[in-house]
Amino acid sequence: MGRVSEIVKHLIIINVIFFIASLVFGELMYDLFAMHYPKNSDFILWQPITHMFMHGDITHILFNMFGLWMFGTPLEQMWGKQKFIFFYLSAGFGAVLIQTIVYHYDVMSVTQILIDNGLTNTDVNTFYETGRLNTGIIQSVGEERLYSGIQSFKAVMVGASGALYGILVGFAMLFPNVQLMLLFPPIPIKAKYLVPLLILFDLFFGFTSYSVGPIAHFAHIGGAITGFVMMWYWKKNQFNNRRWN
Repeated sequence: MGRVSEIVKHLIIINVIFFIASLVFGELMYDLFAMHYPKNSDFILWQPITHMFMHGDITHILFNMFGLWMFGTPLEQMWGKQKFIFFYLSAGFGAVLIQTIVYHYDVMSVTQILIDNGLTNTDVNTFYETGRLNTGIIQSVGEERLYSGIQSFKAVMVGASGALYGILVGFAMLFPNVQLMLLFPPIPIKAKYLVPLLILFDLFFGFTSYSVGPIAHFAHIGGAITGFVMMWYWKKNQFNNRRWN
């Protein structure tokens, strides 16, 4: 796994270019290329794909690009360029779809509560755009619940993590007994155990109030599910490289 494969190399270069551009142009890059909730006025049609190349900070991009190189290279070498890029982008789309569904459920739940409290659709839209609301309704509904809806409506999703989770699942299914070294604690663990463990952590953090930062845990789960379904389908139908020539 020392040599980086061609598509992985190009993906890393594109991610680095986007990251440098975000340092130069700041919020403009996130306004244009990060993924926004589809009903948010900042949403643009290309964001479901461009968000995969945006990152929040240097640690975010370093970890993702290291994972892409480490786990993506052997998959590309085994599958070839076309099959690998199809798998990678599909996992990224699956990630953004699942996370958006979660956001949509949260927004619609808060919307229904507000309508039940006498607000019109126009009032609700104004609330999501401005965050302003009648004090009585805030006390009735609760600040925490309302804040959750605004967070989902104004959520900004960036990063290759969703696509990377698909790659991790693919790697674990093809190389289940490869020993990987954890950072904390520094102990070896087989891929077939590590990847499900990571997914369980995301499920825990996604369904609880505990979190280590603004992480889209359900995007990770969406990428993992997409990767698993594709691997299962290809194996069941004996999908091979010749179909991509």
